[in-house]
Amino acid sequence: MVEEKPDLRREAGQRRRDTLLEAALELLAERGQEGVTLREITDRAGANVAAVSYHFGSLKGLCETVIEQALERYLDAQIDALDSLGSAPTLSELAEAFARPMLRALAAGGRELAVMRTVARVGIEPPQGWGRLAGKFERIRHDAARALAAQLPDVGEEELAFRARCAAGMLNWLALSPINAELAAKPAAEVERLVLPVVAGAFRGYRNPA
Repeated sequence: MVEEKPDLRREAGQRRRDTLLEAALELLAERGQEGVTLREITDRAGANVAAVSYHFGSLKGLCETVIEQALERYLDAQIDALDSLGSAPTLSELAEAFARPMLRALAAGGRELAVMRTVARVGIEPPQGWGRLAGKFERIRHDAARALAAQLPDVGEEELAFRARCAAGMLNWLALSPINAELAAKPAAEVERLVLPVVAGAFRGYRNPA
């Protein structure tokens, strides 16, 4: 029986595609979609414009592919974290699960942080036209709201959703601001000690001591 030879051209094409995705991810994490050019991506990837056209159609198509992959990776990580909670999590446990993907990325750096920074740049709402991810966004909102409502029964649903969005906004800011370099230099346990009370506080809200 004659062993089939691998399709070297297809493998080379896949490697080139992956290299373009990695180069675009790094630049998008640094500057956002409006701050990158096709030439910068191809130079970093060691590829040419024709490769971008072949695999993604355009610079816009390449960037949208990268952003969608980053969002899906983040959503899957947050769903896994929320799924790991018990039936009645405390606010501290919910804060840890909610922040876990970002905290892990801060500790890991490199590609993981680039993914989170890309997610942070597009915000916390599902982009228009990417309905495939809408179900995952909705699941996270539902699971977080349900857990918050169990701990804060006197707070309305709309306000709980607002607090969750504020918490997500703070995590996005951590990924993009200069402070993330300070956090990255600290041990993971110290980062958690600093960040988790802030996220839990956003969930808990202000309590008038009077």
